[in-house]
Amino acid sequence: MRFTGINHLAMATADLEATIRFWRDLLGMRLVAGLGREGYRHYFLEISETDMIAFFEWPDVTAIEAKDHGMPVKGPLAFDHVSIGVAERADLWALKDTLEAAGFWASEVIDHGFILSLYSFDPNNIAIEFSWPQPGLDLRRKPRMADKHRPPVGLEGSEPQPGHWPEVESPTQPKDCKAYPGEGRELLDKV
Repeated sequence: MRFTGINHLAMATADLEATIRFWRDLLGMRLVAGLGREGYRHYFLEISETDMIAFFEWPDVTAIEAKDHGMPVKGPLAFDHVSIGVAERADLWALKDTLEAAGFWASEVIDHGFILSLYSFDPNNIAIEFSWPQPGLDLRRKPRMADKHRPPVGLEGSEPQPGHWPEVESPTQPKDCKAYPGEGRELLDKV
């Protein structure tokens, strides 16, 4: 298998209008697809050439309770925050200015050593981080571990370790590789 990125992160909102205004009009992400019917919408915005963020609009969903990025919580939690990469160092300050001009809180730019980060929240209280990688510190090319109390799995190295999951004994045959119709096929008719 070879992964190409995050096709899309699917979030939820009760206010698709405010959500699109934030992600498309304030942050500048293109709106690339929209699905919908009574009581349901699913819209996709382009983050990069390979990555999107999507929002379901459900009328009874409420914004999540605000929490600081990276701070521990108790109880159910799906994720802590979304980090979106930026191309240039100066983009972080441009984003800070843009967010604050629109009335959104934005942190100072934080130097984490390997990345610079700016933190904020969208209209749904989704915690967002914007990150710029420090030159010469690409963790993807040269993984690093600074945790002195790593769990055993963390001591095994960065590469996938075989032998921890059952091997596939009966792979799906090409004749059985079928995809079944689902939501979104109506986009095929649109130009």
